[in-house]
Amino acid sequence: MRNDWSGTTFPHPAGRRPVAGDAFGADPDAPLQSTMRRAADLGPIFELKIFDQKFVFVTGAELAAELADESRFEKSLSPALIALREFVGAGLFTAYNDETNWSLAHDLLRPAFTKSSMQRYHPVMLAAAQELFDNWDQLGGPVDVSADMTKLTMETISRTAFSHDFGSFSRTEPHPFILAMIAALKAGQRKGSLNSMPGAALLAKRIDKKNAHHQAYVDSLIDGIIAERRISGASDSMIAGDNQDLLGIMLNTPHPETGARLDDLNIRHQILTFLVAGHETTSGALSFALYYLTREPAMMAKAQVEVDAILGSDPDTEPTFGQVAKFRYLRRVLDESLRLWPTAPAFTRSPREETMIGGKHLMRPQDWAIVILPMVHRDKEVWGEDAEEFNPDRFLPENSRGRMTHTYKPFGTGERSCIGRQFALHEAILVLARMLHRYDLTPDPAYELEIAERLTLMPRGFGLTITPRRPDPAASAGQLESEICPDSSIAQPGFQATSQRWPSGSAK
Repeated sequence: MRNDWSGTTFPHPAGRRPVAGDAFGADPDAPLQSTMRRAADLGPIFELKIFDQKFVFVTGAELAAELADESRFEKSLSPALIALREFVGAGLFTAYNDETNWSLAHDLLRPAFTKSSMQRYHPVMLAAAQELFDNWDQLGGPVDVSADMTKLTMETISRTAFSHDFGSFSRTEPHPFILAMIAALKAGQRKGSLNSMPGAALLAKRIDKKNAHHQAYVDSLIDGIIAERRISGASDSMIAGDNQDLLGIMLNTPHPETGARLDDLNIRHQILTFLVAGHETTSGALSFALYYLTREPAMMAKAQVEVDAILGSDPDTEPTFGQVAKFRYLRRVLDESLRLWPTAPAFTRSPREETMIGGKHLMRPQDWAIVILPMVHRDKEVWGEDAEEFNPDRFLPENSRGRMTHTYKPFGTGERSCIGRQFALHEAILVLARMLHRYDLTPDPAYELEIAERLTLMPRGFGLTITPRRPDPAASAGQLESEICPDSSIAQPGFQATSQRWPSGSAK
């Protein structure tokens, strides 16, 4: 993993020291945000030297688009992903490009995200959302948005992946599996951050010893579910129709050309990958979307005009599968939230063979660069002078036309991009539509966006007060087009996210 780029030195922050390099400017609790702050005025590509490891970062949209060229570049595993791999194994997200099980799992699981499969998952998503709302209806005070979105997305992915209910909305304490998973992830994050420090191997052994029982519990629970399913010879899933959840597909479906099947160890890796990556990213996206919407009344009004027009006057109406695609303004809200704060905020690329990047930097297959998406998504050369502002209409077709390709990548890039993208978008839009149709959401006016860095990004301490609302489809009838289109009298150009302005603003 040593990343020397043939000895090339890129711009770096002032104050580099012998031995430690740039380590003293880093914030171990917020490594991404501290790196973004330090990137100010360093240009589209820069480096941080943390002890004996060079980290090369790309923040310019043009260089990021070049790295997205699949004919020249491919996914590389950063130290953070290598640390995650110790927990989830060789899943779709953490496998090396040449691992046989990656291509096998990818081919087997692609049908799990087709339209027909999504139609099977739709009622499972609706049921999980209803449990959240039933829970909210019993509460009298503000709700913890990020925590509840995490419970919701965990239940959704666990039920669609392997038909298991963790009881997130019925238990007084989190399921032991969830606590063990969080502990194991934190252990992996600590190991990743220590990777380049002197004595890292000894510290890693201590972390592994302390975390061993958490890892063993997680592995044994998943292995037990797989074994029970194999013994039963059936997929007793929550999925309607042909009873094919993701586990059923992996157990019962051979590769259509080779007949190869995944072994039980790799099936465990895939399930853990879906659990970890599938719930964290979607819960963060929902939380950021709610943060931005609830701070702009005009945008919230536009969103509720749309949901009332489509869902009608009954606040308990659930959207049909076909209706989810009609929430176009909600989709733009989600897209814009993921532009400013992509919950999977970076990806790493290496060249397939020796090449020049940016026309002047030699890059070899053993070299790697980390693309920082929140900065690429704020590049004013692509997104304009208002790149720091939240403006969903940025994603109207007429405003997107002509925009540089490969500069919006919240789901990664190339053949290793997120296989569950449509799943995440469908779930997020469905939940937003039901929530805005059913409730009025009031934020704490004193709250300023503070971002927690876990495996992904998430608002910290973000609460909302919820009150039942009465949908008004009569007011929405005939207004939908005028309210949703850019020339709407209610439309506003967006607001300035002053508490999280990059690269010059403050960070929490």
